[in-house]
Amino acid sequence: MNAYFPEFAFAAIACWGIGLLVRRWFRPRAGLGLYLAGSVILAVYALLLWRQLARPPLRTLGETRLWYAILLPAVSCGVALRWKLAWPMIYGAAMAVIFLGINLARPEAFDKTLMPALQSPWFIPHVIVYILAYAFLTASALGAARFFLSREDTMPACDRAVWLGLAFLMMGLLFGALWAKEAWGHYWTWDPKETWAFLTWAIYLAYIHIRLRHAQARRFAAAFLLAAVIILGTCWFGMNYLPSAKTSVHTYTD
Repeated sequence: MNAYFPEFAFAAIACWGIGLLVRRWFRPRAGLGLYLAGSVILAVYALLLWRQLARPPLRTLGETRLWYAILLPAVSCGVALRWKLAWPMIYGAAMAVIFLGINLARPEAFDKTLMPALQSPWFIPHVIVYILAYAFLTASALGAARFFLSREDTMPACDRAVWLGLAFLMMGLLFGALWAKEAWGHYWTWDPKETWAFLTWAIYLAYIHIRLRHAQARRFAAAFLLAAVIILGTCWFGMNYLPSAKTSVHTYTD
């Protein structure tokens, strides 16, 4: 199935691009349908890969990038429709193309086996809610970049994306603690990955407090989000390249 990934990837990219053009210049509903079809195409690929591997494709960084490419355009579309914005769909598709490009440039050799720690009912919900959290929080960072690049006040949409992303982060921490108790006998051990996950949660919680206390400090808030997404990226995949990763029990994602 991995051999067919380029066909699925390019079909999804074509749907996003054509969908954006059709929505902008011709028929908005038809364009929206084409745009969402890109995520559906990748979701079909993920389900076929799941069936082939006989395990959820959520183990490696490449597999999580695939889900990120599925969910980020869908999340961006929801944000755009809910708050009557156009730019989130463009940025969401652009980020998804980047992650698909990384997977195309660095194809993985998939393994059907799962280590014992991953053979848990908490595996799927833990990873899925974290990917959703990363999708919303990345969307907030893209909105912050938009704030600096244009005169449009995107911060209200960024705030809502952070609220949703933080909620999913909370769920991810909870599911992870329950999973850790089942797999290793402890809810929390200050593993390097756990520490970075807690730091990410604390950073976005601090952002919410800043916005509640200093609502008019929009430029500072936007800059804060751009810095926060660096912490998020380090937690997600950058941590694997730090020296502390050698002592982490989460190196199965390598």
